[in-house]
Amino acid sequence: MKESIKVQSNKEAKVKTDNVNLISLLGVFLIGLVIWIIPTPAGLDKQAWHLFAIFVATIAGFILKPMPMGSIAILAITLTALTGTLTIKEALSGFSNTTIWLVVAAFFISRGFIKTKLGARISYLFIRRFGKNTLGLSYALLASDLILAPAIPSNTSRGGGVIFPIIRSVCDTYGSTPEDGSERKIGSFLIKSGFQGNLITSAMFMTAMAANPLISTLAYDVAGLEITWMGWFIAALIPGIVSLIAIPYLLYKIYPPEVKETPDASKLASDKLNEMGPMKTSEKYMLMVFGLILILWVFGKQIGLSATTAGLIGLNVLLLTQVLTWEDIKKEQGAWNTLVWFAALVMMANYINKLGMIGWFSDLMQSAVSGMSGIIALLLLALVYYYSHYFFASATAHISAMYAAFLAVALSSGAPPMLSALVLAFFSNLFGSTTHYGAGPAPVFFGSGYVPQNTWWKLGFIISIAHVVIWSVVGGVWWKVLGLW
Repeated sequence: MKESIKVQSNKEAKVKTDNVNLISLLGVFLIGLVIWIIPTPAGLDKQAWHLFAIFVATIAGFILKPMPMGSIAILAITLTALTGTLTIKEALSGFSNTTIWLVVAAFFISRGFIKTKLGARISYLFIRRFGKNTLGLSYALLASDLILAPAIPSNTSRGGGVIFPIIRSVCDTYGSTPEDGSERKIGSFLIKSGFQGNLITSAMFMTAMAANPLISTLAYDVAGLEITWMGWFIAALIPGIVSLIAIPYLLYKIYPPEVKETPDASKLASDKLNEMGPMKTSEKYMLMVFGLILILWVFGKQIGLSATTAGLIGLNVLLLTQVLTWEDIKKEQGAWNTLVWFAALVMMANYINKLGMIGWFSDLMQSAVSGMSGIIALLLLALVYYYSHYFFASATAHISAMYAAFLAVALSSGAPPMLSALVLAFFSNLFGSTTHYGAGPAPVFFGSGYVPQNTWWKLGFIISIAHVVIWSVVGGVWWKVLGLW
């Protein structure tokens, strides 16, 4: 009887979900259609306006999620060709973008960290060394995240697949679970600290978050700015390190754990490392490839080697050494999914710019910041860009919808070009601090139940202010030293 009720309940839930998805899909089409039929604004080509309509509908689809992102992207590509907005060759041009293949290669490389368990080993080594108290434990977790970030472009995989399970193991060791009301013992602090740290490490490397290379592409398309892997890292290094030190300490003060000393965490890490045994050959190969691609990403420009080529070299070494097999490659759904939606967004963003939409918007918005100095205008635009993320459930959707336009307006106000591109790039990761739905890792950490929603939002807002101050003041001084302004 209970089983039949459960089955019936599941069927009803599925029907309800299907109905919601259908309504959402119709809403997405309606959004695109309304924009399509609005008369083309003066000074703008009809082709650009129609592509903008498809683009807005695509972003709405990413937010409402009536279908997977890949399905929406394929639909968008098809519509651009079917409506004659672009030729089929132009509609498929995104798949030839080299930056996309950098992300795909990095996804495959990250699979090696998870498959060989090298990522977990690195984390446990840090915990064993620095995990004797709760604050030190949080720093150990963030340090391991920082080490893994350059080669794992999915902050969801890095945070949810490597860091989060280790946090849960530590919480279980100390009997800190939301089920029995003991979450504040240690778990709430570590969950929130681990999540916020993941966003900081994502901001520090071009290859640490899937949409970061999209930013690089948009900056080049809009302003001809070439953000290199090393240029991104150097600019983010000092404010990023300060944030990694300050944010856990801030949380420790305003949201303290009940347990301050954690000697058992070091023992847990030692036990886990003993279970894993000595480094396997596959881990050694993985470590070697990790070092190789970092060297090539750092010095590639000097020897005429692109970041994408460096990533492909690393992937080939993993395949040749059998650390990864072709079966592993085929099963890496995140990479193939990213390839499709990334290609669609890059294609549309590229042609929206080529057809004059970004320039038109920049001219339109220039009056809003007229009379301001370039730096003041940039700061204002950056704040609006950061806090508008409350309306987005995806960093990718937010970046796709607003990055190019805000960069164009900043440049038209006289703000330093590279500084503008990088500030908006860093905020494109940090703005996920605000809500429990605004970044890929957020549902994983929040869904564990350790931090109530109102507390998550309150802490997120406080941390957002800390980020703005650190990256504006400390970052501002550092970027002055670097000559970015």
